[in-house]
Amino acid sequence: MASAASRPLVTVQALENDMATDGGAAVNSLPLPDVMKAAIRPDIVTFVHGQISNNARQPYAVSKKAGHQTSAESWGTGRAVSRIPRVPGGGTHRAGQGAFGNMCRGGRMFAPTKIWRRWHRAVNVTQKRHAVVSAIAASAVPSLVLARGHKIEEVPELPLVVSDSAEAVEKTNAALKILKQIGAFPDAEKAKDSHAIRPGKGKMRNRRYISRKGPLVVYGTEGAKLTKAFRNIPGVEVGHVSRLNLLKLAPGGHLGRFIIWTKSAFEKLDEIYGTFDKPSEKKKGYVLPRTKMVNADLSRIINSDEVQSVVKPIKKEIRRAPLKKNPLKNLNVMLKLNPYAKAAKRMALLAEAQRVKAKQEKLEKKRKQITKEEASAIKSASKTWYKTMISDSDYTEFENFSKWLGVSQ
Repeated sequence: MASAASRPLVTVQALENDMATDGGAAVNSLPLPDVMKAAIRPDIVTFVHGQISNNARQPYAVSKKAGHQTSAESWGTGRAVSRIPRVPGGGTHRAGQGAFGNMCRGGRMFAPTKIWRRWHRAVNVTQKRHAVVSAIAASAVPSLVLARGHKIEEVPELPLVVSDSAEAVEKTNAALKILKQIGAFPDAEKAKDSHAIRPGKGKMRNRRYISRKGPLVVYGTEGAKLTKAFRNIPGVEVGHVSRLNLLKLAPGGHLGRFIIWTKSAFEKLDEIYGTFDKPSEKKKGYVLPRTKMVNADLSRIINSDEVQSVVKPIKKEIRRAPLKKNPLKNLNVMLKLNPYAKAAKRMALLAEAQRVKAKQEKLEKKRKQITKEEASAIKSASKTWYKTMISDSDYTEFENFSKWLGVSQ
């Protein structure tokens, strides 16, 4: 299946009960509407879908009286308890318990919810139209439809257009035959098989069952009977071409819904949404959004001769800022600043080596064992020195000092 924008014509799929006048005998084709070639903007679709979804919300709030239905009062200070209001009375567990505060059991919530919250959102009309156009364009891209999870392997082409005889179908049995004939039945079966009970609390809130989305059937004739035929098929939804809903075109804000168009609905798309050359006939002042780039191959544009001829040439000479080095840690940098630093460092190293050597020799001399002869010689020398000191001293004439020294006259 090729991309929709590359094919100028779309085939109208004939059904079994078509007469020759309806185009069943001859192959009928329609030109591709410009809305199918519009820009696909998932950002706009996600935003608008979220804003529109808010409009279905119903106001809710906690009870105005919740948490305050007791005559609690604070005990004040001086009783070694906090000053939170306390339930009066005695004889039960409830008596003396804290009340009212959001931190208390049975108290009110913090900032109780009110029903005058801003529940609904006003969405810009042009922005809504852009989102719908983008969703319609995405439905014509097979890769996006497949990515969304639809089973379209048996579908002959996208966008899928069937003859107007489908709008006259009244019975669900006949509608199922049409889905099987055009290859859309596997997608409807997928939706039917996915019907399951929702996990979580939503089961209690009227959202018990969940299921996947099937095909969306878009018709063009007001009051067509096919609405009753398709409404009982799980997952299949029906919509009029002039009232297309973004919540159906892009459920969950995700692009790529599988859409089955009737011929009359497909023909009205140019009239409703306009083309790139003329504005819409039904929507006042609306023009289809144009893509910002006609050619999306950005690398080809950048490398083209027209662009490269005016851009600045590539800078081949790279000038980097020199790395500043610390002269206290880098000797080469220090020598540039101070040539004498090398000699000073050498002298300091030599002086340090001599100091270490002298200290080592001194320690070794002290730790060396001396002989008995040397010890006796040292002892005799010390005694001789002591006698010499006594004899040379002038203090021997003082009696007291002589006694103190222990020297006899």
